[in-house]
Amino acid sequence: MKSGVLPVVADEVAVAESGREQARMRAELEASNRRVAELYKMASLGRLLAGVVHEINTPISSILTDNEVISRSLEKLAAMLSGEELGRSKAKTLEIIDTLLNLASVDKLACERISAVIRSLRTYSRADVADLRKVNLHEILTNAIKLSCCEYRRRVRVETDFCDLNEVECYPHLLSQVFLNILVNAGQAIEGEGTVTVRTRVDGDCFEVSIADTGRGIAPEHRNRIFSPGFTTKPLGVGTGLGLSISRKIVVETHGGAIDFDSAPGKGTTFHVRIPIRQTKNAKP
Repeated sequence: MKSGVLPVVADEVAVAESGREQARMRAELEASNRRVAELYKMASLGRLLAGVVHEINTPISSILTDNEVISRSLEKLAAMLSGEELGRSKAKTLEIIDTLLNLASVDKLACERISAVIRSLRTYSRADVADLRKVNLHEILTNAIKLSCCEYRRRVRVETDFCDLNEVECYPHLLSQVFLNILVNAGQAIEGEGTVTVRTRVDGDCFEVSIADTGRGIAPEHRNRIFSPGFTTKPLGVGTGLGLSISRKIVVETHGGAIDFDSAPGKGTTFHVRIPIRQTKNAKP
């Protein structure tokens, strides 16, 4: 009797140990995937920094130049107001004041431009918004567009066509990464000047984002591999081949959505991202 029981018990122990080993391996794989995604995100931020520095440096230079003019103008104005020829200097005084007001207006626009870039970068890089919540997805898209424009350097025009509904339940920091990946790819696919168009619409219980570019398109032989980890057609040092594979994982596995594309060589590419408006309870980052 014992000889018949022992093999069964041994088999049960082996099955239990195998189950625990598989669970441990799955946990390690998930942790590894999260680390890869975070490393890719940091690499993306690093590539964007050059564009962000340029975007911020230009208005700062403008502000510094204006500040010098303002300082000299105020010195002249003070000298005129303290002189005996104040009456005869009225026209010149008004001219200086008008110059100062114009410079103040330019500086205000420059500061708003800097603030917009900083807000977008902060929203993208934040690590404390890992919870599932309802957000205005158009704000997420707008932030991603502002950051991608830092890389476009004004050679690419971005047009938007947003629908009325904008609130979607999602992991906003992850979808921000998806949209930025696609937008940066769209800009890099355009040689010289071109247009990127971002459209949103509601299709049943899903929210769809379409990002179209007027770039070179995707070659037919590459289309089956476009979401494969490590695959890239970009030069060495420009692409890692992880952006679209991570984006697909975020959209499909994390949000239960779908991502696909239409493309024609020489006519551009359109990526379609579909996200359920409401997430199921088992959704997790």
